[in-house]
Formats: sequence, C-alpha cells, structure tokens
Amino acid sequence: MATDLRVWLIGARPRTLPAAVVPVVVGTAVALRQGDLVWWRVLAALVVSLAIQVGTNFANDYSDGVRGTDDMRVGPQRLVASGLKPARAVKLAAMASFGVAAVAGLALAATVSWWLIAVGALCFAAGWLYTGGPKPYGYAGLGEVFVFVFFGLVATAGSAYVHLGEVTALALAAAVPVGALATALLVVNNLRDIPTDTAAGKRTLAVRLGEGPTRTLYIVALLVLPAFAAFGIAIRRPFALVALLGLALGVAPARRVLARARGRDLIPVLVRTGQVQLAYGLLLSAGIAAA
Repeated sequence: MATDLRVWLIGARPRTLPAAVVPVVVGTAVALRQGDLVWWRVLAALVVSLAIQVGTNFANDYSDGVRGTDDMRVGPQRLVASGLKPARAVKLAAMASFGVAAVAGLALAATVSWWLIAVGALCFAAGWLYTGGPKPYGYAGLGEVFVFVFFGLVATAGSAYVHLGEVTALALAAAVPVGALATALLVVNNLRDIPTDTAAGKRTLAVRLGEGPTRTLYIVALLVLPAFAAFGIAIRRPFALVALLGLALGVAPARRVLARARGRDLIPVLVRTGQVQLAYGLLLSAGIAAA
C-alpha cells in the first residue's frame, strides 16, 4: 500500500505544487490588504488550485504516455511511460482530481458568483488540452502563454476575487510575477527536454526557439520580470520590495542555465526554480499584507 501511494505521489509531481500554492497565497494577501477575508474560501481556493495542478499533471502523464512522447525522457519518471500505472488508471486519476476541484469551485461559485463556473471550465480545458486532444497546444509552443495566464493571472486574481468580488489593479500587478515564475518552471522543463521533444515531434516553445533564446527566456521569467514587478508594486506598497530577497535563490540556477547545463543537469535547476517561486511568493504576500 505504501509503495502504491508513493507511485501516485510521483505522478502528482509534488515539486510543481508551489505553482498552485503561490497564487492563492498572493491573492489572499491582496484580499487581506483591500478587504475582508472569508477563511473557508481561502481553503476552497487552495483546494481548487492544487487539484487542478495535480489533475493537469496526471492528464499530461496520460496524454504524453499514450502518444509515446515520454518514452525517451530524461526527467523524473512518468507513470504511463514507465509502466508504473496503466493509462486508464492515470486518466481516471486526472478526472478525479478535476472532480475535487469542481466540488470546491462550485461551493465558491454558489456564494461568490456563478461566473466562476465558466472560469473553472476554462481551467479544466486548459489542463487537459495542454497535451491532450487532437491538437494539444503544448505541442504547438503555446504552453508558456497558458501557464502565465492560468497559473498567474487567473489563479492569483481569482483568489483575491472570491473575497473582494472584483478584480483589482493590485491583484493583476501581483499576478504578473506569479505567472512569470510559473512560466520559468515550464521553460526549464522544456529546455531539458529539447532533444527528446524534437525526436517525438513535440514542438514546444523551447524546440521552436532553440537553446540560446530559451535560456534567455528562463532568465527573464525567473529574475527580470519578478524584479520589475516588485519595484512596480512597491511604488504604492513599499514593503513589497522584500520579495526581492526570494530572487537571491535564483542566482545559482540562473548561472547553471547560462553555463549551458543540459539534460539531467537541469533537474536541480527545476527544483530550485520551484523554491524561488515559493520564497518570492511568500515574501511578496507578506510585503503586500504589511503595507
């Protein structure tokens, strides 16, 4: 039983979960600064975000596995491609995760706005169609755009909206660095997989741009955009500058990427990128709440 649970934990990709936690924390900090919090909605928003992230991970595992895209991957194990779990079981796990998100989302929609159902449906579609369906957008080089929009703008502003009932300028400003750091996770993941994705016909943005521009894009998403965003927010919320301390963790992975690390050497970079996102997000939240 313990071994089986560990296998499913591998498939859930816990190292990617900061991308789900950070937007909720930052959005909640915005709501705390600009209005009143309803604490059960904080928990519900976190459940929605985490469940969508896990569901997307399982959906990606399933779709790439049945397409054969993961057969030559150099990163962490995937359940379908490695034979750890049958494709049908992984597909059901994705559906179950999206179902959990739907239940929590319906509770929010019933008390905040029924428009949230439409937003949730778009999130589910984005999660599934990243590598699923007849024309997955992740194979067309659009993955980074959707990650920035859904794990940045939508998740952060949405987490504030469930308390405030409106999308504020502060929520959108705070969503930019959150989306940029989530995008950095995908950029370095796709940088690592350029050789295998090219062989499998998966035309990610990294494959289309090539190694050099992709490495530059990673630096921009990891350090440049979050730094500019912190300074922008600090014009009216000076304590937001504390978020810059979180970017100090990004110096080492940035150097490794600029030193042209490839393949398995980029796995620690992926781990550190998640740490940067978590540190920056927590510090930015503290700065906004304390302003």
